[in-house]
Amino acid sequence: MEKQLCAILLSCSMIIAMPMVHGVDESPQAVEKWFQSLSMMKEKVTKLHFYFRDQVSGKNPTAVRVAQANSTFQSPTLFGLITVIDDALTVGPEPNSPIVGRAQGTYTSAGLEELGLLMSLNFVFTSGEYKGSTLSILGRNPVFNLYRELPIVGGSGVFRLARGIATAKTYTFNTTSGDAIVEYNVIVLHY
Repeated sequence: MEKQLCAILLSCSMIIAMPMVHGVDESPQAVEKWFQSLSMMKEKVTKLHFYFRDQVSGKNPTAVRVAQANSTFQSPTLFGLITVIDDALTVGPEPNSPIVGRAQGTYTSAGLEELGLLMSLNFVFTSGEYKGSTLSILGRNPVFNLYRELPIVGGSGVFRLARGIATAKTYTFNTTSGDAIVEYNVIVLHY
């Protein structure tokens, strides 16, 4: 009985605290009010810089293969491989750099002739002034290009109705383990 009561109280306290943690009221009434005042708001430009840490090796990988075609490993581009990620976003490339968020979603090897990943993910900010807000990415990532431009197609929290560009550049790639650190420069328009 005590365990059930504790679970109920914990759940209730989490529900009550959610809007305060995010810093933006996400209730249906608040979102409707926000939309009604949208015409009076001025659009903002925000620039962000962070590192994406994709770890496929070790005891605690942050990128895990979840599906593949029968022919995936005969393909030079690993066509058909689907990977789910929950990668750390950090201030710098160093192993002990502070975490500012997570990249959560999937990437799929979608090119037959050139390694090109279909990236479908959210940058989920977990600290700082953007804590609780997200940016949504949906686009092609030709990983062997020096710079890759990925479209920002939306967001939540302070990034509601966001649109912009995330430019990716590989900082390091370990050919043995498959682990990578990717530098991101993001420019986003939002209200």
